[in-house]
Amino acid sequence: MTRKKRKTREAATIHPRNKYAENPPDFALLASLYPSFQPFVSLHPRPRIDWTDFNATRELTRVLLLHDHALHWWIPNGQLCPTVPNRSNYIHWLEDLLSSDIIAKKNSDSGCVRGFDIGTGANCIYPLLGASLLGWRFVGTDVTDVALEWAERNVRSNPHVSELIEIRKVDDTSDDLSTELHNSVAVDSECKILNEMDGREEGPPLPLSLSTEIVHSEKRYHGPPILLGVVKDGEEFDFCMCNPPFFESMDEAGLNPKTSCGGTPQEMVCPGGERAFISRMIEDSIVLKQTFRWYTSMIGKKSNLSFLISKLWKVGVTVVKTTEFVQGQTCRWGLAWSFMSTARKIISPHVTNKSVLSFMLEGLLPQVSALSILQSVEHFLSTGGASCKLNASSFTVDISASEDHCRAILKNGACEMDKGGSCVTVEKSEPQPSTDLCFRVSVFQQIPGTLLVKGSLHHKSSPSAGLFSLIFHGLEEFLKAESCKEKVL
Repeated sequence: MTRKKRKTREAATIHPRNKYAENPPDFALLASLYPSFQPFVSLHPRPRIDWTDFNATRELTRVLLLHDHALHWWIPNGQLCPTVPNRSNYIHWLEDLLSSDIIAKKNSDSGCVRGFDIGTGANCIYPLLGASLLGWRFVGTDVTDVALEWAERNVRSNPHVSELIEIRKVDDTSDDLSTELHNSVAVDSECKILNEMDGREEGPPLPLSLSTEIVHSEKRYHGPPILLGVVKDGEEFDFCMCNPPFFESMDEAGLNPKTSCGGTPQEMVCPGGERAFISRMIEDSIVLKQTFRWYTSMIGKKSNLSFLISKLWKVGVTVVKTTEFVQGQTCRWGLAWSFMSTARKIISPHVTNKSVLSFMLEGLLPQVSALSILQSVEHFLSTGGASCKLNASSFTVDISASEDHCRAILKNGACEMDKGGSCVTVEKSEPQPSTDLCFRVSVFQQIPGTLLVKGSLHHKSSPSAGLFSLIFHGLEEFLKAESCKEKVL
């Protein structure tokens, strides 16, 4: 039973556009095509490699990049070796964020997407994949001479994408210049939060000694610049991305005996681990604001997700998005935020006809529970005349709606206001067959203050799949407006 659940979860979280979503790497085929890979593959009882062998994982990455992406690649011993399917998930998630209508799009003369890879490493995997798959331009940054040298080599080895990628050295001596600014940003933020807790909208700043004590109650980042001091004046990017140092020590980094992906202390470790590193990213983003449309990072520990989401809402971001990356036995999370104005959402009749849709409800009001969300789902859909059957034990609502019911639901939801004050507009769609639309809405607890809402058609080939997409998007707007906290601006 446990094994079946694991497989279902993995299939659901590999990005559907990932090359390996339906066709995982075929070790036997790769071994037959690439003699250098053969020594690392055991064919019996089934083709596999030894994941604890760094040389095996490095050779697998090399042949996958060459076979599936026409990229020539190598890294020296000890450097962090990325897994291609997992890194591809991140690229495709960014593609989803950029193509969405969540935030306003910038007018660009070139129309080319520009990305910023924080700590690109010797492997330079994100710029190489983003450039080869999607034609994106990248600036990849790093500190160590080895990382910079090999990142440059990997770029030069691929002339078909080399003009799209710039490798930029980070001056690690410049961090002292921005420390005072970061401390000021952090103190101001903490003072504002404490004043709000005291019931005061405004008030005099706390004594410096008390403020400093509050700021340093969490481990602060001390290391090379991340964004401030690295991004040049006048530069603008569509996104930044990061595979941060997850750990506080190399001992902690070596706790997983089942894999060997290498990694130097500079790549794997920083004081305070990923929480401190991403907190510094957030502080940088407060200053840089709309220099980036999206700020994003991968997260290795789910326990840090709620802390960072809470921190983001407190500093006044306009939107926060999360996702989950699962590949094999490895699970990571993606966190994205923006200071851009939220765009007016138009729900198109040409929404992709997917049979399973989902969204996250983050920053929920204290009184909101999974059951109350189910009741809100029932209310939203039944007002249009749909038949709803709520099951409190399985946290599901089963819905059956005729075409007229669907149109009534869309009409009722069209004037629900989202948090940005914009109204969801429903365009007229082509007439649908008169077959009833039957689907289920399920609610899952993720982390405190966060719920996952999933909708699934009972019949995957239903001719009403387009209406299902429209209704589910309307439901998302309704629930977020009703159940989530107002953001601090």
